[in-house]
Amino acid sequence: MTCVVRPGAIADAERLAAFGHRVFAATFAADNDPAQLARYVDAAYTPAVQAAELADAAIATWLACDADDRLLGFAQVRLGPAPASVTGPSPLELWRLYVDHEWHGRGVAADLMQTVCEHAARERAGVLWLGVWERNPRAQAFYRKHGFVPIGAHVFMFGTEEQTDQIWVRAL
Repeated sequence: MTCVVRPGAIADAERLAAFGHRVFAATFAADNDPAQLARYVDAAYTPAVQAAELADAAIATWLACDADDRLLGFAQVRLGPAPASVTGPSPLELWRLYVDHEWHGRGVAADLMQTVCEHAARERAGVLWLGVWERNPRAQAFYRKHGFVPIGAHVFMFGTEEQTDQIWVRAL
């Protein structure tokens, strides 16, 4: 399987919104209240929100696609303040990294992570950080495999519900 990772463009907003909505919901449906899940995905994954994120200079987005340009996954990093537990020069947040379930374990996430790390190096980031849900051991194992370590926690608003995300970092 050939996976091509390319920068996202505003023209991708509609399909990125549909993909994010579907994959996020499938990933977290079993462990969350359906109303809270709907609130979150209906707010975060609209074509307008995705177009705004794709146009935002503080957010970089990459799409992993197959040879037919079918969307397999995506990653986003964003500039902004890091939690107090994140130390080191020029922190950069790995904000989102999602892969369609049928492509888990096939190298798509690793390709996206490599692209993110190459971008972070070009931007001279000293540390890459992320928040991962405390109840998502699969994602935690992936991040551990890629050199991240847990260093703290913060609140993640899931709809109107407060959840705990662990903060993980990787020195670059």
